[in-house]
Amino acid sequence: MRELLPLAGKIGALLKQRKETLAIAESSSGGLIAAAMLSVPGASAYFLGGSVCYTRKAMREMLQISDETFATMRGLTEVTALVLARSARDRLSATWGIGEIGAAGPTGTRYGDPAGRSCIAVVGTVERALIVETGKDDRMANMIAFAEAALKLLEQCLA
Repeated sequence: MRELLPLAGKIGALLKQRKETLAIAESSSGGLIAAAMLSVPGASAYFLGGSVCYTRKAMREMLQISDETFATMRGLTEVTALVLARSARDRLSATWGIGEIGAAGPTGTRYGDPAGRSCIAVVGTVERALIVETGKDDRMANMIAFAEAALKLLEQCLA
């Protein structure tokens, strides 16, 4: 977690300076993205909220993702991460949204995605998505890698 703090501090300062806000929907990073952003003093100026949506039920209830939208989502894809990011942003009327969904390990998903794979999206004035492949089955290391990749992507989008 400590390795995430300098990056979160930089992002938090940018968001405060720009008077922009952030909402997060994460899955396999388990709240680490939100925790890093909340570790920055003054986070209440930009952090509107976050959710750890680990199941389809949580996504349906917390992010109000419809069955029609679920029909377009296929496992760990950039499209799925974008749906999560847009839903988080829209539900809280934030400037920016982060979506993360992956398989932290030690096993992959029931859809055939390997451990160490995450799809991450950032939406705001720009939209970007990426796939992270660590090639590892170390759950905690993957969670940190996924959170770090999400923060780096947000930093790039803010630039």
